[in-house]
Amino acid sequence: MELSDYKGIWAYAEQHDGKLQGVAIELLGEGRKLADELGVELCSVLLGSNVESLADELIAHGADKVYVADDPKLDKYTSDAYARVITDAVNEYKPEIVLMGATHDGRDLAPTVAAMLETGLTADCTKLAINDDKNLVQTRPAFGGNLMAEILCAKHRPQMATVRPGVMDKAKLDAGHKGEVIKLAVNVTEDEMRIKVLDQVREVAGKVALTDASVIVSGGLGMGGADGFKMLQELADEFSNSTIGCSRAAVDAGWLDHSYQVGQTGVTVKPDIYFACGISGMIQHVAGMKGSKLIVAINKNPEADIFDIADYGIVGDVYKVVPALIAEIKAAKAAAAE
Repeated sequence: MELSDYKGIWAYAEQHDGKLQGVAIELLGEGRKLADELGVELCSVLLGSNVESLADELIAHGADKVYVADDPKLDKYTSDAYARVITDAVNEYKPEIVLMGATHDGRDLAPTVAAMLETGLTADCTKLAINDDKNLVQTRPAFGGNLMAEILCAKHRPQMATVRPGVMDKAKLDAGHKGEVIKLAVNVTEDEMRIKVLDQVREVAGKVALTDASVIVSGGLGMGGADGFKMLQELADEFSNSTIGCSRAAVDAGWLDHSYQVGQTGVTVKPDIYFACGISGMIQHVAGMKGSKLIVAINKNPEADIFDIADYGIVGDVYKVVPALIAEIKAAKAAAAE
């Protein structure tokens, strides 16, 4: 393998039903920093059916080129078809770095592509950088978050990494940015697609995704049981674009589904306000929410680690503090409406 043949950074633009996912814009934001440091082009890779119009949005967010595979066979994500198209494109255009989101699709697609290309992959990265040798330094938590491992893929190309949604800053919109659209061939037949999507079951409409919420009210083991999260939902309902969340301890106790879990083994979030109720502040949980703009911690233990990162700390019983907060917010709303 001649490493010098590989140039440029590719960021996979995940889309669902013709709508770009937030992680696609986050990858462009991080990819731009890396591309500028290397002095190379930043490109997006977009796959789907009737999705070519999304290329303009990707260019406006910093992509110098958008490689588009638009074909009815790519209407729904399947690893066979998507991995084949991306692998063929990488072999033809030879990018030196390929980034994907550590989403449900990305965690399936990235290792499949890496295996087909016989290259390395670092999953769930929290930091990316370029070293003096122009290699990608891929940083991810190891040993339960007690160690941050720096991983290199110095002898193979492309260098591949997945990045957890919510970790990187989104690329800024620049409507004046110009780019090029390049169409990719889809050399995969229906017979080669071993998996077919027969139906999709979606979550209940109206639920705000953790990664999209402006306000998150999270609970931990200190909530004492599942009923306590009904109270947290009442607090969340006082804000727009809000949802509840939880720590791993709450999930392990069976109080909430894993989809609500914030932390190293859950979702990484960056809301405007994060309420940590009855959460002790274990490093694994903190890793997933420390990027919040404002952190409010409520815990009856004054020595709880969560207070070390909180902007506001309230020492007290959550079952007394949270109802008081709800009452105060409602009173403030009523006063403002008069």
